[in-house]
Parts: sequence; structure tokens; C-alpha cells
Amino acid sequence: MYSISLSLSISLSLSPSPSPSPLHNQLRGLEYNLSHILIKHLSKASCWGFLALVLERERGREEEEDKSSIIGFFHHVNPISSSSAPNINMDLNQKRTKTVDLIDPVRVCPFPDEVLEPVLSLINSHKDRSSVSLVCKDWYNAERWSRRHVFIGNCYSVSPEIVVGRFPQIRSVTLKGKPRFSDFNLVPEDWGADVHPWLSVLAKAYPFLEELRLKRMAVSDDSLEFLAKNFPDFKALSLLSCDGFSTDGLKAIATHCRNLTELDIQENGIDDLGGDWLSCFPESLTSLEVLNFASLTNQLRKLLFRASQLTELGTGTFMQDLVTRSVSDLESTFGNCKNLLSLSGLWDTSSLYLPVIYPACANLTFLNLSYATLDSVELAKLLTHCKSLRRLWVLDTVGDRGLEAVGSSCPLLEELRVFPADPFYDLEIAGVTESGFVSVSRGCPKLHYVLYFCHQMTNAAVATIVQNCPGFTHFRLCIMNPGQPDYLTNEPMDEAFGAVVRTCPKLQRLAVSGLLTDKTFEYIGKYAKNLETLSVAFAGSSDLGLKYVLGGCPKLRKLEIRDCPFGNAALLSGLTKYESMRSLWMSACNLTMNGCRVLAKEMPRLNVEVMKDEDSEDSQAHKVYVYRTVAGPRRDAPPFVLTL
Repeated sequence: MYSISLSLSISLSLSPSPSPSPLHNQLRGLEYNLSHILIKHLSKASCWGFLALVLERERGREEEEDKSSIIGFFHHVNPISSSSAPNINMDLNQKRTKTVDLIDPVRVCPFPDEVLEPVLSLINSHKDRSSVSLVCKDWYNAERWSRRHVFIGNCYSVSPEIVVGRFPQIRSVTLKGKPRFSDFNLVPEDWGADVHPWLSVLAKAYPFLEELRLKRMAVSDDSLEFLAKNFPDFKALSLLSCDGFSTDGLKAIATHCRNLTELDIQENGIDDLGGDWLSCFPESLTSLEVLNFASLTNQLRKLLFRASQLTELGTGTFMQDLVTRSVSDLESTFGNCKNLLSLSGLWDTSSLYLPVIYPACANLTFLNLSYATLDSVELAKLLTHCKSLRRLWVLDTVGDRGLEAVGSSCPLLEELRVFPADPFYDLEIAGVTESGFVSVSRGCPKLHYVLYFCHQMTNAAVATIVQNCPGFTHFRLCIMNPGQPDYLTNEPMDEAFGAVVRTCPKLQRLAVSGLLTDKTFEYIGKYAKNLETLSVAFAGSSDLGLKYVLGGCPKLRKLEIRDCPFGNAALLSGLTKYESMRSLWMSACNLTMNGCRVLAKEMPRLNVEVMKDEDSEDSQAHKVYVYRTVAGPRRDAPPFVLTL
């Protein structure tokens, strides 16, 4: 039945009638009804079918779309011309009508709004949704009304007023603020990214908002209380690398958000004012599925007893519970967490009470031990209980022996992050080396995401690693000694990263380190055709290196550079590139104010911001942040931020 209905609907849609005869109107009415049947009964994959040709065409126009996407995304765009439309005999310029009586005798639109909007609601990727919105005015409007989630990678790239005018039915907002190098204390604390102006606008336009996910935003207790009191159906709050709030703000969330399913507040600068803020959750709360506050102490047993349905848990220290409860009591409580898929935090974890979490490990897919100083033996014992791990974060205290255990115990592993327990440790031989990295690559063939901090590495080891795991999409190697060469041959690390970009065609994110010449950047420009984010520190020989990257990576979106010899010529070589990028960060390079002024003059749709230090020379641009925007210069810039 459905195949016949689909054929009839498509044939009517693709065959314009010269005149709206009574029979034609009857058939159009039949098409309208059949379309509703299709929406109710066809699978998601089937609904995607009629979008496939248009989406494929839009992906083929990626370069043109990238240059205008942020403008077209938030402002009405002109429909595509008939000469550039997909060749499916369909006139996409025609404005859809919602009643059969108003059919245009010449141009007949394929699907009414009531059908197209539910189909578009099945698309979750924000990139695909951007492509859909650029097809024509009808699809732009349908996408506008069907969108429920919006992702904003830079809170200054657009104003909240533009967002709520563009999307009237948003239920979930993801918002990022400060540049990533703020994680390394390169951005002053009072730089900006205050979430409160956003909340004030969202509360008026989206009182039905259910989710808010913030990263590197300034969040005050007043903002958290405002959030808790102005969104009655609020369900999920995620704060990552945010600062400015305390446990008083969390009390407001726990007290007023009665439908909360997720509270994720990891890696934040939280002021712990004391008091049991967890007790503010209502006794009847059964909806909580994700609770992560790994940066705070807590009463763990009480929490797990009240929320045994958790799928994600992040906790602080065990010490408080072990003082008042036996290990066996806490182990029994963990045993009740049958649905747990993600576990993080675990401060002060040691072999004495590590077995406490063993009962909860069977179904874990993500284990975050970046707060736990485990040694290799402790990690090896823990991993024998974690047969389903896909993601693992550890400190380098596990050593190469611990990573050997990862390679032998975690064949399904897809993501590994190894952080330094002491990033300022002076000894060259400490933590993990290339040996542990190679061991993981041999035992984990599905590995595609790695962040690896170490003190030494070789070109040969990196070549072996990517040969074992050619599916890398994210490769972030951080050799902590700036300018460190291959420690066995004393050669630059150029060939290591050359092997990465040649062997891993799906690579999207790359962080390079060690002694690197312009040869590395020549390799990147030549082979990294899917690269979207590049982070560079203490590398390069001349402006030519940056020119290779800007001229050779067509999908580059974010470029982060610090302590490199690149100057004005390198900066201005990307004039045709920056509007298709999200942002550019350059600090401690050879840039001048004059060079930045030229960039700002040539590219008026970019915000070019220079952060001045007290001891910086007037002619030098020590920290430069460039990003595209439709909102113009920001209005809350502090005095040390100059917008050119």
C-alpha cells in the first residue's frame, strides 16, 4: 500500500498540470491525504529518501554554502535558481499552499508544510539542517518551524534576538563562549561570555525551553536562579569549563527544577560554600538519569540510593562515605546501579576501595579517571571488569604498563585521552611514552579519537600507530617539552604528522607539537582535506607554513595558534578563507596592529579583536581573536579588548 501511495504522491508532485482541473484538484487532495499516511507509517530511513537528492546536491555546493552559511542561516535567503536546482523535475521556488483550493496552475509544490516539517524534524545534524535551509524559501521556512535544537559555537557570532527571531520553537540550546585557549589561562577571566543576556531573551521567547548546554561561559548564581525559576519544564543543564557560580546556584536548580533528568557540572570553577545542596532535590525525584559533579565532594551512598536509575554518574571523593560506611555497604549501593553507562570523578581512589565500583562496571561504555591517580596495577584490575568500554580517560600515572593493559583488555575502545598528572614536571622520562601509545594502537583497532600528553615521541612510533588505526578522526598529540625532536634520531617530528595526514583520510581535528618545520604544514595542506580544527604551538619556520594550511585545507573551521613565528603576511594570506571559518586565534606570534587593521578593513563581516596586556607594545598584537558574526562588534567588550 505504502509503495503505491508513495509512487502516486511523487508522480503528482513532479508533473505540473497546465490547468487546475476538477480531477486534478481531487488527485491533489488524495496526494495530501496519502502524504499524511506516509508520515505516520514510514520509517526514518524512508523519509530520508525524498531528501537524498537535494541534500547530495547541497553537499556538492559546500564551498559556496560555507561562505554564506552564517548569513543564510539566520537571515532569509533567496531561493536557488532553476539552473542550479537538483535535476529532479521539481520546481523548488514555488511557495507552498496549505489548501488544495489554492493550487498554482503552473507550479505545483511537492509537499505541504504539514508533511515537510515532520520529515525535517527527523534530521538531527546541524550541518544537514543548514544545508536544508539553503535549498529554497519553502524549505527555509519549514526548517525554521521544525527545529527544536540550536547549536551556537560562539556566543558573539550571533545575538540572542536574531536566534529567537529565526527559530520560534527551540527546546534545546547549546552555547559556547570563550576561546579554547582560555583553558590554558591565555584569556583573562573578565573577558566576557556572560550567559545572563542570553537567558533574559530566551525566557521571553522560549518559556518551554528544556535543555541548556554551556561551555566556557560566565555563569553566576543569579543566572542559575533565574534559569530555575523561568523555565518550568526545564530538564537538562550541562556546564562545562564554566566559572562564576557556587553551590548556592546549584541549590536553586535542585529546588526549582522538578523535572530534571540531567545535571552535568564537570570541570568548572565552582565555589563550594558548603551545605548539602543535594538535599534540595525533592524526595520524590525519579527522573534523574545523568548526574555529574566530579569537581565537588558529596555524600555518594545517599545519592545512589535515591537515584538508582542513573545512566551517567560523576562523583568526587569517596572519603566522606568511607568514614561513616563500610566498603561493603558502598559496594552494595553501586551494585544497584544496573543502568550505569558512564562513570567519572573518583577522587582519592586507591586499591583499598577501588573494588567498590566493580559491580557497576559491567555495562560501562565511558570511564573517566582523569581525577584518579591510579597506577598500572590498579588500572589493569579495574579494566578486567570493563569489557564494554568505548571511551577511556586516564592520568599518565598509569604508565606504559597501564596502557598495555588497555590494549589487551579494551578491544572495543574508540577514544583514549591521557592527561598529565603534573604538567610542570621537569623530568623528561615520566608518565607515558611512545611505547604505551603503540600498545594501545595494536590492541584497539577501532580507536579513532586520541588526546595524548607525553614527554617524548618518535616519528616511527607515530607512523606505526596510524598504520594500526587508520580511521583516526581526532589526533591530538601534545609533547609537553616545546620544540622536542624525535628523541632517538634528533630529527624534527615532520614525518610523524606527515604520516598522520597521509594515512588518516577521515581526520577532522589535529593538534601538532614537538620540533616542527614548515614541512609539517606543507603535508597538512596537501593531504588533510577533511580537516576542520587545527591547533599549533611552538612550531613552524616562517610565514610559508601557515600559508600552506590556509591554502590547502578546504574544510578548515577553527585554527588555534600560539608561540609561532607567523606574521602579518601569513595572517593576510587567509583573506578569502576566514569567512568560511568559525574562528582564528593567534597569540605570541609576530602580528602587528597594522596587520590586524588591514584584515578588519578588508573583511568587515569579521570581528577582529586584539587583547592588550599591560606590558605589551602599542604596535604589537599579542593576542588576536578573529571570528565571523552577524551581530556586529560586541557591546560588552572590556577595556583591554580592542575591536578593530
